[in-house]
Amino acid sequence: MNFPILSSLILLPLIGTLFLLFSKDKDYQNTSTMKYVALFTSFVNFLISIYLWYLFDSSTSSFQFIEDKEWLKGFINYKVGIDGISILFIILTTFITSLCIISVNNSIKYRLRDFLIAILIMESLMIGVFCSLDLVIFYLFFEAGLIPMFLMIGIWGGARRVYSAFKFFLYTLLGSVLMLVAIISIYWMSGTTDIVQLYELGIDTKYQNLLWLAFFSSFAVKTPMWPVHTWLPDAHVEAPTAGSVILAAILLKMAGYGFIRFSLGLFPVASELFTPLVYTLSLIAIVYTSLVALMQEDMKKLIAYSSVAHMGFVTLGIFTITQQGIEGSIIQMISHGLISAALFLCVGVVYDRVHSRLIKTYGGLVSVMPKYSILFMLFTLAAIGLPGTSGFVGEFLILMGAFKDNFLVAAIASLGVIFAAAYMLWLYRRVIFGNLTNKNLLQIPDLDNSEKFILWCLAIPVLFFGFYPEPLINTIEISVKDLIEMYNFNLNMNMTEVKNNG
Repeated sequence: MNFPILSSLILLPLIGTLFLLFSKDKDYQNTSTMKYVALFTSFVNFLISIYLWYLFDSSTSSFQFIEDKEWLKGFINYKVGIDGISILFIILTTFITSLCIISVNNSIKYRLRDFLIAILIMESLMIGVFCSLDLVIFYLFFEAGLIPMFLMIGIWGGARRVYSAFKFFLYTLLGSVLMLVAIISIYWMSGTTDIVQLYELGIDTKYQNLLWLAFFSSFAVKTPMWPVHTWLPDAHVEAPTAGSVILAAILLKMAGYGFIRFSLGLFPVASELFTPLVYTLSLIAIVYTSLVALMQEDMKKLIAYSSVAHMGFVTLGIFTITQQGIEGSIIQMISHGLISAALFLCVGVVYDRVHSRLIKTYGGLVSVMPKYSILFMLFTLAAIGLPGTSGFVGEFLILMGAFKDNFLVAAIASLGVIFAAAYMLWLYRRVIFGNLTNKNLLQIPDLDNSEKFILWCLAIPVLFFGFYPEPLINTIEISVKDLIEMYNFNLNMNMTEVKNNG
């Protein structure tokens, strides 16, 4: 194609932002007009991403729709392209962003235009992360996404919003400083930051360990992995509902994508060496944070800790370096993006009515909100990996890959499935069933039309991909297979080089 479709995906939300930013106040006295502008922009972007999937050739692992333009001579190239791994994350980003804009009806009471601008800018930056084929461009998109999320938490968050916003910003920024140093080092050693060229050239074995750790310091914080996960529950609790949805559904996935694209792709020797470390941290995340989730009295905090546990499965699957493990991790990230978004939206529904996230405030909601109770049950069961939901497909493949690589690791990770059933079903029982003792709940309405639309838009793909995951698997299969072959080839070449030099 001659048409720059990837650049269009990146730039279109910024164009919508300009419409909102530079229009006169009198043009937007009606808040619905602002929302329609933002929604139209994001929905068109979603349609373009679906069209991109239609055009995508899943029979090859090569990067497609490549755009390569020189920015700073000899250093920064604007190079974007997609393969079977990145395209699914782009679709997830455009889909979730559209739903977030619809969801602002009840949750954002002031400065709506600024909030919509922040969402659209974030969409642009997140798409840029998944398209980038240059390390510098990737870093710029990756880190710039901190700014609108920092503002969303700090301006529209809860009572401790400033503390949570700065904690989020400092944790994620400090982890990324080392990655910037590593990118500069790679440029000095290789003379390029082009990812495709670096795959072909390889990275000198003697530097891989330090470079891997530098990238790991950034990705581990953003995943987030234990013990650098403590910023996430605070950020989720204080963020507005749409902010929590974007954070859980997309921002966390950027780090998982980074592990696949860079840790495995560029540093195979170091990845092999540090796999036991990743396994250990992943298992602690799965088991420990699941137990912590059991003790939570705040619904948002419970779901936030469950996200840490589910992302522990993702990192575990990635470093099995098996077809099932990596495919399962990608599907798990897509599935978790849908399910976590739905769970945070479910919390937002009752919070907008009662203004409390505490579990003890509720009980007996099934008698006053039956439609809400049915959809909440679906997403609760999907979160624990019930067969027939997308949550089952990813976790099953990850555990298959883990059993092939290390039986003990897989056996311990399996405990996470049991713990997830414990904390999610206990949450559902306390909120939905039991006696309706809080008289304030008697008057609250069930789901309105926009809430039903959003939750059903998430429920349909959760069920569809649970019964029929083939479209996802067909899209990623060749790219994952080629990644593993490249990993094994580079690993063998580097190990041979080490032996010869030794």
